Amino acid sequence: MADPQTLRDSTQICLPWEQFDPVHEDVESNFTVTVVDAGDDARIIGSPVEIKDVNAFLTRHGISVA
Repeated sequence: MADPQTLRDSTQICLPWEQFDPVHEDVESNFTVTVVDAGDDARIIGSPVEIKDVNAFLTRHGISVA
């Protein structure tokens, strides 16, 4: 059986809003993801393929996803 943490890591990205806010609209308009307000953080939820593409997009824009 798959580890739940591994599945979660492949289907979501959590970032502080201050990092994500400048590219928020671009991410929502260019990728099929859901952005959830989790207090001080933004949770970007999508398929593993979309999350991989969003991760690459964020990296190109200088946003580190750890």
